[in-house]
Amino acid sequence: MNSMVSTKGAGSTVGRRGRPRSFDRETALEKAIMAFWEHGYEATSVSDLTRVMGIGAPSLYAAFGDKRALFDEVVVEYGKRYAAFGERALTEEPTARDAVERTLREAAERYTTPGLPQGCLYAHAATNGASPEVEQTLRDRRNATIAAVESRIRADIAAGELPADIDAGTLARHTGAMIQGMSQQARDGASRAELVALAEIALSIWPRT
Repeated sequence: MNSMVSTKGAGSTVGRRGRPRSFDRETALEKAIMAFWEHGYEATSVSDLTRVMGIGAPSLYAAFGDKRALFDEVVVEYGKRYAAFGERALTEEPTARDAVERTLREAAERYTTPGLPQGCLYAHAATNGASPEVEQTLRDRRNATIAAVESRIRADIAAGELPADIDAGTLARHTGAMIQGMSQQARDGASRAELVALAEIALSIWPRT
C-alpha cells in the first residue's frame, strides 16, 4: 500500500516538471535575430530558423510559437539589444540636436559593426513582400522614433533652445529619413566614415537660436 502511494507521488512530480528543454532559449533567440536581421521576414523560412537556431521545428513552436510570434519577439529583443541607442540619446542628452547628433553617430557605428548584419532590422526586415501585419509592426517602430525626436524638438522650442518658427514635424522626419537612409547605405556597402560624413551634413542644417 505504501509502495503504491510513493510511486504515485513520484509520477506526479515528473509530470509537473515536464521534459527539460534541451537548448538555451536566449542563444536560440539571438540566432533568430541575426537571421531575420540579415534576410528579412519573408525570406527567412521556418527551416532556415531551425537550422540556424540548432533546434527542431517542434522545439521552435513549443518555445516561441509560430514564425510570426517568434518575429514579434525578435523585434522587441532587437530593440533592447541593438536599437536602444537612439532612445538613450533622447533621454540623456541636454538638447534635441545633441541627441540627434549622438544618434546618427552611433547609427553609423552600429550599422557597420563587423560580425553583425549591416543596417537596421526595422528598416529592412519587411522587404520582399512581407505580410501587411509585419510591415505595420516595423512601420510603427520607425514612426515611434520620429515621434520621439519631434517631442524633444518641441520641448526645445518651448525652452527657447530652438527658434519658435521651426517645423518640428518636418525636422524630426528629416532625422528619420537620415537614420533609414544610413541603414540602406550600410547595406549597400558604405563605410563607417562615409556614414559619419553623412551625419555631419545632416547636422549642418539644424537651426540655431
